[in-house]
Amino acid sequence: MRLNLCEIIEIPDSSLPFSCELETERLSCPAIKSFLKAPYAEGEIRNTAGVLTLTGTIKADMVCNCDRCSVEFRCYKELPLKVKIAADLSDEDNPEIFPLDGNWLDLSDVLETCFILNMEAKFLCSEDCAGLCSSCGKNLNDGPCGCKKEIDPRLAVLGQLLDKKDE
Repeated sequence: MRLNLCEIIEIPDSSLPFSCELETERLSCPAIKSFLKAPYAEGEIRNTAGVLTLTGTIKADMVCNCDRCSVEFRCYKELPLKVKIAADLSDEDNPEIFPLDGNWLDLSDVLETCFILNMEAKFLCSEDCAGLCSSCGKNLNDGPCGCKKEIDPRLAVLGQLLDKKDE
């Protein structure tokens, strides 16, 4: 979705509201299994003393796979947006400023980038997810497994000393 910002570029303290659905094809990542509904963004672009700022929120309702235990879980995210938009991009390496194409802003590109950058590095079903047993693969959130804890081979000699003490 492209927005024409010519109405607010020249008028200080003016704003342009927006609302749109994001296309899910460009938002996919291995942990997101599916979107229950398309992510939705709403907000406004405001000209404050010649500086254009996009503010708003992106709401996403997803089914994700836990990165520790591989269990599917529902994840609802409400991501705040606050980004600068520049007509003349003098600092091209600054990833926090989005450029205009003439008077036009590629709103979809800005929103998709903000969504991707604001997602967690790991999706977890809960903060205290125990994950899977590295030996048998049992989900440790369901309780402990029956595997004997492996001793680090570098410390095996110390374990032998403890075994002799018990005898």
